[in-house]
Amino acid sequence: MFKISTVLLTAGLIGTMATAASADSTSHKLDRQAAAIEAGRQSGKITWTEGVKLRSEQRAIARLKGRYIANDGHLSWSEKRVLDKKLKTARQNIKEEKSDSLKRWSGLPRVGR
Repeated sequence: MFKISTVLLTAGLIGTMATAASADSTSHKLDRQAAAIEAGRQSGKITWTEGVKLRSEQRAIARLKGRYIANDGHLSWSEKRVLDKKLKTARQNIKEEKSDSLKRWSGLPRVGR
């Protein structure tokens, strides 16, 4: 009996750690993308309006993640898949905005966030 309860407790802890790791992975990706947006703004590759749009997309993903976690306290596989797809799209949008021909004029000061 003692061995079975130990095995069940261990399995429960592993499941909890996997859920926490997936939530941390999403947070880490959001942080990296926010840093990429800010780096693009600093260098002038991302204009003010592009930055506003990209940060809005990041906030929407963070809100969605919060709603998913608020439902039952963790992310299911399907919820994680949806978040990963949205994060991949957001990353592609950041890359596209950095590489398009729109740039802040070098004589103009950097404004906004």
